[in-house]
Amino acid sequence: MKVCIYGAGAIGGYLGVELSRAEGVEVSLIARGAHLAAMRENGLKLLIGGEERVARLPCTDDPAELGPQDHVIIALKTHQAWEVAEQMMPLLGPETAVVTCQNGVPWWYFHGLRGQYKDLRLASVDPDDRQWNAIGPERAIGCVVYPATEIVEPGVIKHTYGNKFALGEPDGSTSERCQRLSRALESAGIKAPILPHIRNEIWLKLWGNLCFNPISALTRETLDVVATDPGTRTLAREMMMEAQRIAVRLGVHFRVDVERRINGAAKVGAHRTSMLQDVERGRQLEIDALLTVVQEMGRMVDVETPHIDSVLALVQQLGRQLGLYPTFPEHEPADEDAEIAVD
Repeated sequence: MKVCIYGAGAIGGYLGVELSRAEGVEVSLIARGAHLAAMRENGLKLLIGGEERVARLPCTDDPAELGPQDHVIIALKTHQAWEVAEQMMPLLGPETAVVTCQNGVPWWYFHGLRGQYKDLRLASVDPDDRQWNAIGPERAIGCVVYPATEIVEPGVIKHTYGNKFALGEPDGSTSERCQRLSRALESAGIKAPILPHIRNEIWLKLWGNLCFNPISALTRETLDVVATDPGTRTLAREMMMEAQRIAVRLGVHFRVDVERRINGAAKVGAHRTSMLQDVERGRQLEIDALLTVVQEMGRMVDVETPHIDSVLALVQQLGRQLGLYPTFPEHEPADEDAEIAVD
């Protein structure tokens, strides 16, 4: 079984080292820059549970060197995955499955659903249908990532907690390709349940990310503070309630309530959210998959999102001011004498 991890960063690298221990699995890695150079020279090192695990795996920045795979696991941020959609093509054979290990709402979200929302496209996470057309939604397997990891230096990844990667087909089936990947992950010591309703799990994680990430980036505070300070806790709760109303209209079930979800976040402690870390390290902010897409889906189902809209506007402006989020296209100066269309 050939598995390529596209984006061998903190999560992808952790997954690569662990999955390489599974019998019968050939793992390869796509990376770039200093991280790739370090892996080529010294292997990929994982610091986990007080020990060091080193895996020497095929790694490259050119997918054409690896050829078609059985599974391609995308461990890039959403905007990065969109950028490389066409570059992924050499990895895709007739039966290749593509596993989306990303936060937020995936580009294939409405594939496999029935009714009025079947096969709708999400412009905020897949502009111009780039991934939909290049990869194809029929290849997609959903994945919700739970571990916390970080790159401490090029070629070295530190695992903090968690070892669960929930999997699910968009149509809710228990496919052979999902079962094969789940068995491989389980044999490597990773929990990989196959869920019949992967969208429920996607929203449960998104529920916290869509508020805690931007609020922490805006305030520069850690998760425990955001989740317990009366003002930011109330704001987070209001954003979550708006998101829940959207999700419920789309058929999603939440297995915990809002207060329990916020309390769970508070118990994590002084954790710096991924968006806060990106602000501090000058990396592009993952705003659209966590917030813009929820706003887009709200418009789709006629749910107002005033709190989400406000926080989205603020964090977008923060991103632009720091040069970490695309600016709006420049518009032609308005013609004062132009006729105004009303319909």
